[in-house]
Amino acid sequence: MAKSDGKRPDRVGERIREELSTRILRGELHDPRAADAVISAVKVSEDLSVARVYVRSLHPLDARDRDGLLQALGRAAGFLRRSVGAALGTRTVPELRFAWDESIDRAASIEKLLAEISDERKAPAREDET
Repeated sequence: MAKSDGKRPDRVGERIREELSTRILRGELHDPRAADAVISAVKVSEDLSVARVYVRSLHPLDARDRDGLLQALGRAAGFLRRSVGAALGTRTVPELRFAWDESIDRAASIEKLLAEISDERKAPAREDET
């Protein structure tokens, strides 16, 4: 059996992201908690059995609202999997598992820390000038 080079899972993930985004934008999900969901990325396992779907919101959400959004998408996972499967036309469709996309939050945190370090480095130089 030939080893996968990772390209097929990437292609399938991108197609799934496009299809899910389209369905959310069209308002095909009846749960209002999912209305502002944005699919930022989809990572598909090598064997194409599981798709980890990373989600953000158009609006800032607190932890409770994030959980509600993920719960709404989780409840709609079967419907979404069937509709994505029909669009993909593949024999099998990965199981959809939704997760909050922390990458933007992490990047903002790192930028804040770098700014603080930069300010600290500049502060002694200002004191030496006096």
